[in-house]
Amino acid sequence: MRGYLSRREMLKTSGLGLGSLALTELLQAELSGAEGQPNDLQPRDPHFDPQVKSVILMMQNGGPSQMDLFDPKPELVKRDGQKHTGAIEQFQPGSEGNKLLKMPFAFSKHGEQGMEFASVVPHIASVADEICKVRSVVSGHNNHTEALIMFNTGKLFPGRPALGSWVSYGLGTANQNLPAYIVLRDERAYNTSGTMLWQNGWMPAIYGGTEVSTKGTPILNLKATDDRPEGVDARNLQLLGQLNRRFQRNFSDELDLEARIQNYELAARMQLAAPQVLDMSQETEVTRKLYGIEQGHDEMSRYATRCLMARRLVQAGVRFIQVFPPGHPNTQPWDAHGNVKTQNEQICKIVDQPTAALIKDLRQRGLLDSTLIVWSGEFGRLPISQNGSGRDHNRNACTTLLAGGGVKG
Repeated sequence: MRGYLSRREMLKTSGLGLGSLALTELLQAELSGAEGQPNDLQPRDPHFDPQVKSVILMMQNGGPSQMDLFDPKPELVKRDGQKHTGAIEQFQPGSEGNKLLKMPFAFSKHGEQGMEFASVVPHIASVADEICKVRSVVSGHNNHTEALIMFNTGKLFPGRPALGSWVSYGLGTANQNLPAYIVLRDERAYNTSGTMLWQNGWMPAIYGGTEVSTKGTPILNLKATDDRPEGVDARNLQLLGQLNRRFQRNFSDELDLEARIQNYELAARMQLAAPQVLDMSQETEVTRKLYGIEQGHDEMSRYATRCLMARRLVQAGVRFIQVFPPGHPNTQPWDAHGNVKTQNEQICKIVDQPTAALIKDLRQRGLLDSTLIVWSGEFGRLPISQNGSGRDHNRNACTTLLAGGGVKG
């Protein structure tokens, strides 16, 4: 019969909450400097001196239409309505006529280099000199679920670590009190691929994305519902930590056990650090107006809040932040099969201003050069019409926008 308890057993049998662990974590750090204790999220030096310290992936699921927003095709205007005689890979019915469809928006040149943007994204166009367009992106699949998984993990099939997990694994975190990888999504609905876009795969759970909500409780299950039992103090909890580490050393090959221990410890530290980082009331009215928060458009305000939160997380030292567009009522807001003009107008009103505001905000705070922003869908759209005025999926052409991180336009 063994004479010790694991941390999991101790928490279960004694009713101790994570709130009680926060103090002992700080105490242990001060008294022992965590000597001899493994920490998978300790910051690590890369092979080369980096410029980028954080990444913000602004995932635009649904498949934004590249030629209607960022990559104008003058030939489509000339040949609008004509039948395309070449082979086209279609995904859904409705494009059998192969009729070419012109862009519904006017394009104009912006910035020193005269970069072209559609009239429906005026705010993004205003930061043209900060943007690099990559027009040669291809996807591995024409279906949303597989294409999103491919974009975020590098493989078509689920089960592999997401990009943010690899960044966390390779570099650790610059803030030991927050996760290295945070996900900001619409709390009302998941995209079609769900949590597979920020999973840790075969890596320890500490490398997976942590969901943070900008509505209601930011991090679910972070705080315990019960108060600390009478008679339990920091020394008891410190002893618990020491016993648990001794147990872990006896079973060093149990990666899941180590991951659970580290997750408990991180959750404890987050109780003290997260409220301050996630407190949006600290932002000025000028900043909130820049992003479009509470400016009469609820959906834009929601997305703008996620973008502003991304900036705050960069300031706090988080390595990788994933920002998702609205997920309600349409989980794929860019999926314009029916009317590319109407749907693009609707979604651009939501994401255009906050996207540009994030770039401007990071620039004026001196954070843009050390932060890489990636704005992209999982694939693009076809040049032919679908159902009259829509466009079908196109896995062979997609435009990705890059900003910051020393990227040149």
